[in-house]
Amino acid sequence: MQIDLNTTDGLTLEAVRQLLASASDDEHTQLRVTKGGIAFISSGVVGGSDIDGLLFRLETWAKGSGYVGRVAASDEVWVMQVYNALKQNWPKPAFDYIDVY
Repeated sequence: MQIDLNTTDGLTLEAVRQLLASASDDEHTQLRVTKGGIAFISSGVVGGSDIDGLLFRLETWAKGSGYVGRVAASDEVWVMQVYNALKQNWPKPAFDYIDVY
């Protein structure tokens, strides 16, 4: 699952909800955005690893923390926070590392 931030209907609350739901909370994850505008959740490769080609990334979500998965996707406040982080930072982020809290 990924979100194309270049399309007018790409970034929606429902798309963010589906993206969060598609990831497993059984491993560390990180929402990343490529320079080409594709938002995706990376599992395994997180933090400052393998960041060539990324425009920005959110903080790493530790496994078991509840930031991804179906429960996270049902939290309207959390979905809105992630949505706003993407909307406010694409295509010109203030930093390459974004803290959502």
